[in-house]
This record gives sequence, structure tokens and C-alpha cells, in this order.
Amino acid sequence: MSSFPETLARALRTNPGGPFVTFYDEASGERQELSTTTYANWVAKASGLLLDVHGLERGDSIRIDLPTHWLATVFLGAAWNTGLVVTDSDGSDSSGPDAVVCGPETLPVWADDAAKRPTLACSLLPFGVRFADPLPQGVHDVGIEVWGQPDAFTPWDPPAADDAATSWAGVETSHADLFGGGGKAVRLVSTVPSASPAGAELLASLLAGGGSLVLVTNATDERLSVLAESERAQPNWS
Repeated sequence: MSSFPETLARALRTNPGGPFVTFYDEASGERQELSTTTYANWVAKASGLLLDVHGLERGDSIRIDLPTHWLATVFLGAAWNTGLVVTDSDGSDSSGPDAVVCGPETLPVWADDAAKRPTLACSLLPFGVRFADPLPQGVHDVGIEVWGQPDAFTPWDPPAADDAATSWAGVETSHADLFGGGGKAVRLVSTVPSASPAGAELLASLLAGGGSLVLVTNATDERLSVLAESERAQPNWS
């Protein structure tokens, strides 16, 4: 049995400098590569942002409403690192999430309720920078707040292996279910949003198995094949 913090610590011991998440946005031309160590540093910063700045606690739920993007992998890791439960709740009833991370396209969906819960917005611009324009009242700009957080974070109340890591349509999956298996020891190209059931499972499996992810958006099938060859990765898209 294992949890995300244990799995990430193992990955840092075995392959700290190897690439873990490589992101391509073919519309903007962005390429962002996170080694295991760099990924862990970003996870630490986002963990501090969620717990120390916004006061979330182990067992709280979080909606990561982000498209295919490297920051979605970071906030997944931060949620799991701090014992938060990643959910697909849309906030339309009393079971809505305790916090939300969104991007520019979904910001209007969540902005009106920013007073009810911590609402963090990512510009999705290269290098994770801030929004160019002011955000609605109550919405926090990740590109401003995350940089002040330390590169190391140790939760005082870390998740246990049997704690819920995700809750999709009300069905919970534990850390042990996500990280306790053998995982995938391969490098894969995927277009699936990481903050989705399939994307979260894939990210967890690659971390547990010592594999890595090439995450691509806005690419044709032909371009995906070219990237798979250049990144020496296997295809994992339909």
C-alpha cells in the first residue's frame, strides 16, 4: 500500500533528474518540461498555496477545472500531497467542492461563487505567469500567489494509503488504489486532461511505475506521431 507523498518520495530517490511531465501546446508553441525534482518543487508550492494560504485541510474536496495542461498535473499532485480529494462536483448543490482551481475558459463558471470557497485561477500562459487583466473580486491569481511559496512542503497531517484521492461521480478511489500497484514504466504521449478520471489514473500510474508523460494539446494526429517519435514515447491517444 502507498500514498502520493510516499510515491513521489520514491520517484525522487530513483530518478530525480529525469523528465516526468513534458507539455506541448501546439497553438502557442509552448514546450514545458518538468523533471521529477521540478515537478516536486511545483507540487510543494501549490501544496503550500492550498493549505497555508487558503486554509484547506486533509479530507476537503477540490475541483481542478483545467484543460490539458501541465499545471493540472501540478494541482493534482498538490491535492494528493495534502490529503485533498479531487472531485468532479460542479458546485450546483450542497455537495459542491471546498475549493476550485480553474482556467480562463471556466473562470466565469466559478467566479460568482468565489466568496463561498477558495477559487484559484490559472492564466495557462507559458511559465505559469499571472493574468494580464485583473480577475473578478474574490478570485486568486495562481500566477501571483504561487511564486511566494517554498520549494519544499511537508504536510503535518499527510494522507494515508486508505484515504480517498479522487471522487468521480461520487465513487471514491483511495491512494492505495491509485499508487499501490506496479504502475507504468514507460514514456507515453497523451492528450487526455490530467484532471479527469482517465488522466488522473494515467498520471498516478506513471509516477508509481517510474514512467513519464508527454502531454499534448491542440495537435493533429500527424503532429502527435511526430512528437511521439521525437520524444521517444509511445502513443496513448485515440
